[in-house]
Order: sequence, then structure tokens, then C-alpha cells
Amino acid sequence: MPRGNVRAATLLLLDEQPRNGYQIMQEITERSKGVWSPSPGSVYPALQQLEDEGLVRSQETDGQRLFTLTDAGKSYTEEHRAEFGSPWEALAGTVGDDVHELHSLMRQTMAAMVQVSQAGNPDQVAKAAHLLKETKRNLYRILAEEETAPGGSTSA
Repeated sequence: MPRGNVRAATLLLLDEQPRNGYQIMQEITERSKGVWSPSPGSVYPALQQLEDEGLVRSQETDGQRLFTLTDAGKSYTEEHRAEFGSPWEALAGTVGDDVHELHSLMRQTMAAMVQVSQAGNPDQVAKAAHLLKETKRNLYRILAEEETAPGGSTSA
């Protein structure tokens, strides 16, 4: 999947409101329509670097570490806003609606899998595991098939 500018996205999101790292990851994923899902390994180091540069500060509130822009961070973000653009929209536009739908279905399937793993009995969990194994095999079969061009002809 494409990777975006975590630094720019973080500054823009914090310019809207204070957030924790998880909220930043979730918001980027949502705004990019699932195309860009930054990992903790990219968001937290970016936050630390921004904090070291004096552009953000963190505060522990109710067991959560919230990040906010400093005055310097607000100025920096405003000065670079045009350069930053909208990092999530740029990535969301790199794939078609069919891929967005596929990502949505993957998230929905993951939610269903979590429910089965938490609430299912052993037989239901076993059936779900079998279904996922078959689904994985079938997905690889799709990739192994020859591409069918419009009109029914195949291309190698």
C-alpha cells in the first residue's frame, strides 16, 4: 500500500484538535478511505520527533497521552499548509472505488472474525478458521488466473 507523509498528516490533524497516537492513526485511515493505515512504528516516532523539535507537546490526561501543537507548531503548520496539501486525499485517490470497497469488506470481515473469536464456541471458531483458509486459497487462485480482457479474450 502507498505510504503518506505521517509528519504532515499529524501536524494537520493536531491543528484541528488534540489527539493521541491511536486517534491519529484511525483518522488517517478513515480519511484515506482505508488506503493508508499508518502503523504505530511510523506515528509514534514522528510524534517524538515533532516533540523534540518543539512543534508539539504531550500531556498525560486520564491515562492517555494527548498531543497538541505548540505555538511554534501552529505557525509551522500554517506556513507549510499549502505544501502539506491533504495527504490522506492524495493517497485515497490512488486507487479506484473497487479497491475502496475491497478495503471496506476486509475491515468488516476482520470485525466479524473478532466477534467469532471472542463469542464463538469451539465449533464456530473451527468453522470460521476453515472458511478463512478456503478464502485465502481462493484469493490466491484469482491471482493465478489469466487476466480476462473486456470482451472475453484473455491476455497472458
